[in-house]
Amino acid sequence: MKNIISIFIAISISFTICQAAPEPAASPDQIAAESKRANEFLDKVFDEFVASHPQIESQLGIKTHYDQWNDISDEAAKRDLETEQKNLAELKKQFPKERLDAQTKLSCELFEFNTERDTEAYQFRLDSYPVNQMFGIHSETPTFLINIHKIDSEKDAQAYIARLNGVPKLFDQLIVNLKAREDHGVIPPKFVFPLVLEACANVTKGQPFEDSGPNSPLFEDFSKKVGALKNVDQPVRDHLLSDARKALTDSVKPAYAKLVTALQALEKKANDDAGVWKFPDGAAFYASALRRTTTTKLTADQIHEIGLKEVARIQGEMRKIMEKVGFKGDLQAFFKFMREDPQFYLPQTEEGQQKYLAQATQIIDDMKKRLDELFITKPKADIVVKAVEKFRESSAGKAFYNQPAPDGSRPGMFYVNLANMKDNPTYELESLAHHEGIPGHHMQIAIAQELKGIPKFRKFGGRYTAYTEGWGLYSELTPKEIGMYQDPYSDFGRLSLELWRAARLVVDTGIHAKRWTRQQAIDYLKENTPNAETDCIDSINRYIVMPSQATAYKIGMMKILELREKAKKQLGAKFDLRQFHEVVLTNGAVPLDILEELVNAWVKSKSSG
Repeated sequence: MKNIISIFIAISISFTICQAAPEPAASPDQIAAESKRANEFLDKVFDEFVASHPQIESQLGIKTHYDQWNDISDEAAKRDLETEQKNLAELKKQFPKERLDAQTKLSCELFEFNTERDTEAYQFRLDSYPVNQMFGIHSETPTFLINIHKIDSEKDAQAYIARLNGVPKLFDQLIVNLKAREDHGVIPPKFVFPLVLEACANVTKGQPFEDSGPNSPLFEDFSKKVGALKNVDQPVRDHLLSDARKALTDSVKPAYAKLVTALQALEKKANDDAGVWKFPDGAAFYASALRRTTTTKLTADQIHEIGLKEVARIQGEMRKIMEKVGFKGDLQAFFKFMREDPQFYLPQTEEGQQKYLAQATQIIDDMKKRLDELFITKPKADIVVKAVEKFRESSAGKAFYNQPAPDGSRPGMFYVNLANMKDNPTYELESLAHHEGIPGHHMQIAIAQELKGIPKFRKFGGRYTAYTEGWGLYSELTPKEIGMYQDPYSDFGRLSLELWRAARLVVDTGIHAKRWTRQQAIDYLKENTPNAETDCIDSINRYIVMPSQATAYKIGMMKILELREKAKKQLGAKFDLRQFHEVVLTNGAVPLDILEELVNAWVKSKSSG
C-alpha cells in the first residue's frame, strides 16, 4: 500500500510539473543585462573582500588601508568563509544560470567551486605550519614592506611607519595561531626551527637594532625610498627617518623577540616525523589537499604511480642526450658530470651573480621576439629579473615569480636565489626563465590580469595551482617545439627540471601518505635526479611543510598536453596552436576539468566550421 501511495504522489507531482507553464526563454538583451548585473555583483563581492584585506589592496596598487595589516585571526577566517557562503547563496538566488551568457555562467561556476573548496578546507585550517622556512608572517612582513609598499609621498612613508608599529599586534595573532595548532597536535618538524629562527635574526640585524654596521634590511629599504622622495624637504625627511628608527626598535624588535621565544618553546616539543599522516586527521587532510592542489580526484597512490612512470620515461630521454654529446658511462655518472663540471657553473662572486641575471634577462628578451609564433594575446606588463634579497636567501625558494601591479606601476618579477651558485647550473637557466618568465607565469598571470569582460576574482585569483604551475611546466616545453634549446646541455636542463617535477609526485605522496622519512625522500631525489644534495635537502624540506603543492606541476602539465594532443587528433589540419593557447590563457586560471570543457567546446566549434 505504501508503494502505491508513493507512486501516486510521484505521478501527481510529475503531472503538476508537466502542466506548469514553461518560463519564456530570455532574449539576447535580457541575457546581456543579467550577465552585466551578475558581473557587477561578483566585482562588488571581490572589492568588499579586498577592502577587508589591506595587504591584498596594496598588492593591487590600492592605498585605502595602506597603514594596516591583514587580520590573521581565526575569527577573521571564520568571518571570511561565512561571507563567502552568504554571497554564493545570493548569487544563486539572484542570477539563474539559464539567463546568463557563457562567460558569466563560467564565472558563477568558478565562484561556487571556490566556495565549496574553501568550505572543505576550513575544517582543516589547523593542519598547517603558519611559520616555516618557505613562508610565514615572520618573513612575509619585511618582504611585503620592501617589495609591495611603495613610498610615493610623505603620507605613504607615514603608512609604512604605522605598519612597522602594527607588527606586534600581527605577531601576537600569529603566536595565538601557533598555539591553536599545537593544541590540535600540529607542530613543525625539528629541522624547521633553526631555519626560521635564522630568518627572524636576519631581519633584526644591523642599524637601528645595532649601534654600528650596515642598516638592517627594513631601515635600508625605508631610507632609500624616503631619500628618493621629491617635494619633501630635509627636516621632514629627517623626522620620518627618526620615526622609522623608533618603530623598528620599539615595535618590530620586541615583536620578533616575542615570536622567537614562542618558537624556541615550540621547538622543544617537535620531533622528526615529516609527513602529515602524524596529524590527528592527517589522511583526510592530505586527500583534501591533493584534490585542492590538482583539481582532480586522483588519489595519493595514483599520483605516486604516475610519478614513478614519468621518472622512468624522462630518464630514458636523458640517455638520448648522453648519446648525443658522446658521454661514456651510465646515467648516474652523467648526473655526476653535470653536477660537478665547472663549465656549467658561474663563480660565487658579484660578477658571477650579475652574469647569471643578465643571461636570464637575455633568454626572456629572445623569447619575446618569438611570441607571435605561439600566441595571439600577449601581456602588456613588463617583467624584470631580480636576485632574492640577502635577508631571506636562506629561507626563500630557488626561483619564483611575483605578479605585476594591475595599474602598471610594478612589473612582474622573476626572482632567482643566488645564495649558492652551485645550486644554479647554467644548463637549467633557459628552462627556468621560460617557466617563471616567458611564456610561463608572466604570460599567464599578466594576461589574466589584463582580461576584459570577466570579474576581478578571475583576473587576480590564481587559486588553481595545477593550472598555473601546469602552465609553467608546459611553458618549458613549448619553446623547444619552435627550435629553442639548441644547446643539448640546455635541453638536458629542460629534462632535468621536468624529471624534478615527476620525482615530486613520488616523494610528496611518499612523505605524506606512505610514511617515508625525510632522509628516505632526500635519498630518492639524490639517486634519481642530477640535482645537488643541498638542492635535494632544501626541496624535501619544502614538500614537508607544503603538503600536496608539489604535485600540481606535473599533473597540470600532463592535462594541458593531453588536451592539446586530443584536439590535434580531432581537428587534424584545422588545429591551430595559437588558438589552442588562446583558449587556455584567455579565460584566466581555472580547474583542470573546466579547462577540458573549454577546450572541448573550442574543438566542437572548429569542427563545425
